[in-house]
Amino acid sequence: MAHNKDVKYVGDSRVPAERRKLRPRPYSEFPGRTEAFFPNFLLKEWMVAVVVLIAFMMLVVVQPAPLEPTPANPNESDYIPLPDWYFLFLYQFLKYFPGDWKIVGSIVIPGILGLAFLLAPWLDRGPERRPSKRPIATGVMLVTVIGIVVLTYLSIVDHENQVAAKAETEQSQDGSGGASGDIAGTDNRAEFDPAAAYAASCLSCHGGNLEGTAFAPTLVGLTLSAEEISDIIQNGKPPEKFNGMMGGMFKGSEEERLTLANWILEHK
Repeated sequence: MAHNKDVKYVGDSRVPAERRKLRPRPYSEFPGRTEAFFPNFLLKEWMVAVVVLIAFMMLVVVQPAPLEPTPANPNESDYIPLPDWYFLFLYQFLKYFPGDWKIVGSIVIPGILGLAFLLAPWLDRGPERRPSKRPIATGVMLVTVIGIVVLTYLSIVDHENQVAAKAETEQSQDGSGGASGDIAGTDNRAEFDPAAAYAASCLSCHGGNLEGTAFAPTLVGLTLSAEEISDIIQNGKPPEKFNGMMGGMFKGSEEERLTLANWILEHK
């Protein structure tokens, strides 16, 4: 500024006249403390990955994965599937979305939850780290963990009930001379339990209350006749939209199929 004909310049020596580009200092200035990411550091990571991969392959060859005692058989209609433990909650979750709603339970809702998990660092940017100061994030986490635990438990219990019902049906069929044999008289027909037969052959797909699951439609309120249902049980049904039904799912005789069909029609 000008003052009393004297010119004075006021400036800040911390502001350089020429702006220089900031460049990292060379690694030679830090001997023994740093190293180049490529190729020095990355080469070490690759070497460790190769060793782990070779060890994993050797373990697979020496100790194969535990599989079912018998090979997979597509004609075995009474097999009760059970996924690995880390998929049990999704397996149980799908049972609450029958028919066309299975897309919601298998893709839409898990996709939204997975996307929210990936975007969590950007959705919750608060400075607090204590759970008590983050009620929304803490509540969502607790609900998710509790839901996974509960669904996993329900899936295990449901599977055990199906296995028990299947074993009970097999025992009753063995005691009456086999379900696939001819029924000689009225006594054998009286011993046939359609509820147990449904639990052994149909429950895994159509649900415990015939309400349907992600794999098969509901059987409540059908407008078909008993003969039509018996024919579907015997010969199957071509896929409609996403799923169908294979034939031979039920191993009983024709009279037992009709009994099972009439039992299904009783659920209005």
